[in-house]
Amino acid sequence: MHGNKLVVGILAHVDAGKTTLAEGLLYTCGRIRKLGRVDHKDAFLDNFSLERERGITIFSKQAQIQWEGLDITLLDTPGHVDFSAEMERTLQVLDYALLVISGSDGVQSHVQTLWRLLGQYGIPVFLFVNKMDQPGTDREKLLEELQTKLEGGCQAFGPKAEEKGENFWEELSLCDESLLEEYLETGCLEEHSLAEAIRKRHLFPCYFGSALHLDGVEELLRGMHRYAVCPGYPEAFGARVYKISRDASGNRLTHLKVTGGKLRVKMPVSNSGSAGTESEIWEEKADQLRIYGGAQYTTAECVEAGGICAVTGLDRTFAGQGLGREKHNGLPILEPVLTYGLILPEGSDAVKVLGQLRRLEEEEPQLHVVWQEASGGSRRVPEIHLQVMGEVQIEILKRLILERFDLEVEFTDGQIVYKETIRNAVEGIGHFEPLRHYAEVHLLMEPGEPGSGLEFASACSEDILDRNWQRLILTHLEERTHPGVLTGSPVTDMKITLLTGRAHLKHTEGGDFRQATYRALRQGLMQSESVLLEPVFSFILEVPTAQMGRAMSDIRRMYGSFDTPRTQGEYTTITGSAPAATMRSYQKEVNAYTRGLGRLSCVLKGYEPCHNTEEVLEQSGYEPEADTENPASSVFCAHGAGFMVPWDRVSEYAHLESGWDPEEWERRKGEAGALHGGDACRGNEDGHMDAGTGSATGGGRRGHRNGADSRESGSDYITQEEIEEIFLRTYGKAKRDYEPYRYHQRNTGSGGGREESMGAEKNAAEQSASQETGKDRGGAAAGRSWSAAQKAGGKKEEYLLVDGYNIIFAWEDLHELAELNIDSARDRLMDICSNYQGFTGCTLILVFDAYKVKGNPGSVQRYHNIYVVYTKEAETADQYIEKTVHEIGRKHLVTVATSDRMEQMIIWGDGAVRLSAQGFRETVDRTSRQIREQYTQENMRQRKEAGNRPFEGLADLTENPD
Repeated sequence: MHGNKLVVGILAHVDAGKTTLAEGLLYTCGRIRKLGRVDHKDAFLDNFSLERERGITIFSKQAQIQWEGLDITLLDTPGHVDFSAEMERTLQVLDYALLVISGSDGVQSHVQTLWRLLGQYGIPVFLFVNKMDQPGTDREKLLEELQTKLEGGCQAFGPKAEEKGENFWEELSLCDESLLEEYLETGCLEEHSLAEAIRKRHLFPCYFGSALHLDGVEELLRGMHRYAVCPGYPEAFGARVYKISRDASGNRLTHLKVTGGKLRVKMPVSNSGSAGTESEIWEEKADQLRIYGGAQYTTAECVEAGGICAVTGLDRTFAGQGLGREKHNGLPILEPVLTYGLILPEGSDAVKVLGQLRRLEEEEPQLHVVWQEASGGSRRVPEIHLQVMGEVQIEILKRLILERFDLEVEFTDGQIVYKETIRNAVEGIGHFEPLRHYAEVHLLMEPGEPGSGLEFASACSEDILDRNWQRLILTHLEERTHPGVLTGSPVTDMKITLLTGRAHLKHTEGGDFRQATYRALRQGLMQSESVLLEPVFSFILEVPTAQMGRAMSDIRRMYGSFDTPRTQGEYTTITGSAPAATMRSYQKEVNAYTRGLGRLSCVLKGYEPCHNTEEVLEQSGYEPEADTENPASSVFCAHGAGFMVPWDRVSEYAHLESGWDPEEWERRKGEAGALHGGDACRGNEDGHMDAGTGSATGGGRRGHRNGADSRESGSDYITQEEIEEIFLRTYGKAKRDYEPYRYHQRNTGSGGGREESMGAEKNAAEQSASQETGKDRGGAAAGRSWSAAQKAGGKKEEYLLVDGYNIIFAWEDLHELAELNIDSARDRLMDICSNYQGFTGCTLILVFDAYKVKGNPGSVQRYHNIYVVYTKEAETADQYIEKTVHEIGRKHLVTVATSDRMEQMIIWGDGAVRLSAQGFRETVDRTSRQIREQYTQENMRQRKEAGNRPFEGLADLTENPD
């Protein structure tokens, strides 16, 4: 479905003339009859009273314009850094962005932040350099600055630029290889080729002018008409929510872009595509469709794909949510790092105010309204905390709360938003058993990769705990922010796996598992070695070269780090990172010692270990055992009454054993480190090892990523249909009632023709080799094509999955060999497995870790009669084996050879047989003895049949000596 609709967002640093340009576009297209001005407080899009008072845009606005048959929806976004979250929410619905640069100020700090965001969202950009009527502006110098600080693809467009003739085409051709090829062949460039380069973000057209005097505005519109490509949309309905607001009557408005099909009045709207679980799916009707233009709107009966509208009647939507066919919920990149306490007037009901602020949080999700109990005493302690971007946003919040809720509030001084994680793996146990209630939960908590957030999975068998209870436990883990035990800050960067649990047939209720789950998590945190994390800024500091020494000294004083400074002309640029706590007010210092000539651009890099943990802990004064809202103790029952057990003694009273061994976990962690010091660098010439992305959802059967769509994580598993399809493409159609040879059938006399089976395997291998053309299979098919091989109709097939490096480090002889050469140890194990498979006839899959090899797509090789798998990047052998067993464990006889207890528990829950490394060694040795015995017996039988006839055949040789 193709149309003529574009959604264009206008972005800029504050005071760059963004709203003035929007007025010029509206006026030039005939949308308004009179040009409004920000300083006259009559701008068409700045219709909120606070916006007109302050002369800044606070909320994103919508307007419709038409130019030569092209329908353009303009979204005017805030330019002030404190309202960056409002700006960022509009990015997810934009087709193109119009970035406004002040000709008098050049590329300012916030412009570079906007440029990085546009790159992360992949949005094509048109640039308009405004205020070119002011004295001192130089077109060539500004273009050079854009190319240096933003992108080399920033090129001047318009009549003046096109006057250069061939030079104009030559400059554009250097931005893209396809453009260069076309220019060399034809000597010019077609419009559609330029449009494609712009769409791919290889080329960024720059227009120059003055929006106040309408200079260059029409040229900009013509350029967008010529070079912007209207996207196509599918027929099925889909929509993306980018904003929640309320009108003057208090009606809730869901602002969205229709990304497929059509949206009609009274049409049912659902989040079935983006919901994490079935219980989260809802369906509501769109009562009214509003097309806004500034403060006014018109109603519509239908909005087609590519259109922007506000919908009433949807009460469960949120910013970033996908509706209909949209399968993902968007998460913001920008994040506030300051939290402020709200001081209410005397006599105010804090609980009532909290409910009112929750409505405000729907419109501004980044507020993160948090309730904290007051500690009492003579000093009023705030009970409600909010996270904001800066002081200007605080002033706006005060005004909003006064106008909407008639409350005059104050804010405390801003505090840094800290987070917590753990350094070591622990098992957390929670038990909740007051009279006539029962639930017990065991959680494995492991440290995750930095920035990975919280990951949830289950390794519990459904034979131990019903699937519904397991889902409920995972839901309780996801449903709230869990406080840490150092400062009460939210925990992050952990993988939490359900090990085991127990319910009572009669007394267990849903709320029991909520209590047990929370207590298990808290108990684990109390045992672990917690780490306090603080926000860290990545910064770009530009100062006059004379002040470079002062700047470098300040960065060291702020516990920051920086790269080698770059000097260009009279200015020096320093890039690096520093804690947000020390850098939060540094902009004022820069302005002071550079006399307004310095520029500082900061963006949140992420969270790293705190540089002054002891000081923060002392200031916090948080006592985890005194936090009655988050208990770490458990409740047990004896003699008809419940009693409390402190967190450090819960394991003594627990009713279940999970089987998790911390020493085994540490041993495997050490082995993995030793292994990847050698083998993991194969195929990576520079020796760099990536620690992994941390975005995978663990190795359990049901993993959920915090705040993300859990259906994404399921895409890593391959279905039985996919296995069968791969088999059919690789080996051809299989005979369903075919029963391959089995070692146990030989012992029991149930023959089945070994020759027929081996012939089939040989043919399959030959077909596979011919299709692979001598290359290893990788990508989506890696390690999956054998899952449907040798299909049986009546009896289950036998599979043996071997955790390669686990076996190597568990067998003493291979371990010694690995210390000398890991490749030799791996080859030796492959030969052993090949001999074993040749005697037993099972399908043997040998899996090796290669998850730290950067860019590794994963591969599977056919080594004689076995399959050898090297896992892809960010996928361990454990995860690979677990997901394979999950798919075939219920349908086939699957055995897994490993000594990893955690992995044994997971595969056992999926119906596989566990075989320890020592047990596998004994089986291999026994098989080797049987092979020797069989060979010896066969040799003796042949010699006996031949008899003692040393001169047999000699007559033939003498008669025919040639």
